[in-house]
Amino acid sequence: MANLSRRKFLSRVSMTAAASVLLPTVGYSASKLFTQHTNPGSFVIAPTAHGKIKGLRVDGVNCFKGVAYGGTVSGDRRFRRPAPIEAWTGVKDALELGAPTMQPPRRGEPAPAEDCLFLNVWTPANDHKKRPVMVYTHGGGYVNGSGGAAGQDGANLARNFDVVVVETNHRLGLLGFLYLDEIAGEDYTGSGNMGVLDITAALKWVHENIAEFGGDPDNVMIFGESGGGGKTSCLYAMPETAPYFNKASIESGPGVRMLTKDLAAETTERVLKELNITKQNWRKLLDVTPNQLLEIQNKFTFIPPFQENINMPEMIGFGPVVDGVTLPNHPFDPTAPDISKDKPLITGWNEDEYAFFIMTRGEGDLTKISFDDLPAKLEPEFGKDTATIIETYRRSMPDASAPQILMAVKSITLMGLGSVEIAEKKANQKGAPVYLYNFGYKSDMKIPGTDYPMGTPHAMDISFKFNNEVPPKEGDKPFWSLAGNNPDKYIASHKMAELWTNFAKTGVPSAKEVPEWPAYNFKTRPTMRIDTKCEVINDRFSKELDMWRSINKLKTL
Repeated sequence: MANLSRRKFLSRVSMTAAASVLLPTVGYSASKLFTQHTNPGSFVIAPTAHGKIKGLRVDGVNCFKGVAYGGTVSGDRRFRRPAPIEAWTGVKDALELGAPTMQPPRRGEPAPAEDCLFLNVWTPANDHKKRPVMVYTHGGGYVNGSGGAAGQDGANLARNFDVVVVETNHRLGLLGFLYLDEIAGEDYTGSGNMGVLDITAALKWVHENIAEFGGDPDNVMIFGESGGGGKTSCLYAMPETAPYFNKASIESGPGVRMLTKDLAAETTERVLKELNITKQNWRKLLDVTPNQLLEIQNKFTFIPPFQENINMPEMIGFGPVVDGVTLPNHPFDPTAPDISKDKPLITGWNEDEYAFFIMTRGEGDLTKISFDDLPAKLEPEFGKDTATIIETYRRSMPDASAPQILMAVKSITLMGLGSVEIAEKKANQKGAPVYLYNFGYKSDMKIPGTDYPMGTPHAMDISFKFNNEVPPKEGDKPFWSLAGNNPDKYIASHKMAELWTNFAKTGVPSAKEVPEWPAYNFKTRPTMRIDTKCEVINDRFSKELDMWRSINKLKTL
């Protein structure tokens, strides 16, 4: 596969940059689900390995917020493993969100801070019942987001499906992924992967403590969307993480390949140059203020959750690193990771991913292009293959307009091809099953400033799988959603949440009034299309995928 040009690459990462900035709050108003309660609740106390914490029970769910799962990661712990948690006496409040990592301020959350290792827990009861545990990793690329974003509030999943939900804040960007292994010595081994090692530390906390929250430490699912899907892809391939989870879901963020050591080292060199620090004096990095580091971080491009090519010279920025130790190999290149061969997996994408990026980039004019315009819109990314791509899609979608073909092409290349590649490589392993999906519920909204349907944009699945698309209760404050206002969204949300929670419980995604979801295989190549009415579609997009394979945009086995 030929390397992307600088212009092509920047066009692509700029979309991820938009997502990283807007994903955490895009679907929701300041009236956050965290505070939408019909009663003031009552306090509940829970023991942990380091001391007792006080949460709040509201509407049948115990919620503990801002729980420390690691010690400081500032000072001499910057770029290193966190300090141990210090035990406490008495009862510590777990009633407010913890600080997210360094990033622009987040609506309704504490000020971002370097010390950010906090998690939130939702459980039906602290009763030692051994419920399945669902540990979610937020989106926002590798530079933005938190476990406190409204659309991923875990109360409805816990209440309606009898599971325990956990979400983390963890280091991101320069603080989470600056590769210092080659210049800083043994104490900094894994520095390029601190962001995902933080999540591993949270999973260890879950293993040691979740029984006190009614969860089963031996039945843990990890899942994540967009950048969270990329991070989940890494966790699925990391030896240190392996003991702490049993199944996974990678959603609209197929992390097939990650940064190589050479590319990560080049990013480090550029950071040092920006700060006028030599490699020999790298320790001066510890004296730079967090805000200065954030300013430096913002000068770099954003790394998408996927990489088409393992040798992309323009891929300079912050994201997980194949360092040969903490992340021994690319998550799904050349094969699915042996270390998770026996762990079931879900992977898939939304049908109209690209609508989100048209919206966030203010490119509504793309919804009005003609077929004469279409080649010029695709050539910067696809070059000499553009004519083949357009011809294939015009044959497979004979009634489609030029904007519809643009949407289909951009959506499948953003998140679809990597998802198919993961499914095929996992299925080829002949171990635990893998399940491929397309989320297809159609919003009744238009892309702002246009008459073009929003469809099923990137990120809209978050509130659906968390069952947060539900009829409002009396006294609840309404919130704006990408899904629009059609009440049939409640049906699709319940079905998606039920599929995910049953997968957490059994390793097989299932739901009432949903057909049996077959594991992906090379005979029928089944995909579950998730909507108000779910259906299994065999060999979906077969002509298009054959074409993508033929031009080497989808790796064949």
